[in-house]
Amino acid sequence: MILRDAAIYVAVFAAFASAVAAYLYAFHGTSSLKEVLSTAFTGTVGVALGRMIERRMARG
Repeated sequence: MILRDAAIYVAVFAAFASAVAAYLYAFHGTSSLKEVLSTAFTGTVGVALGRMIERRMARG
């Protein structure tokens, strides 16, 4: 279960990073590593918090 959660967070981080980098490159012509990584980290934290809330609500 821990490996599954870790794989989910790695996949989420990679997806956010690639999406942010593609957006910045397409609409701004450049992308900085700091912006991409900070936004991907923030998105991953949001997903983690959402999963925790979802699990607590499922328990009742």
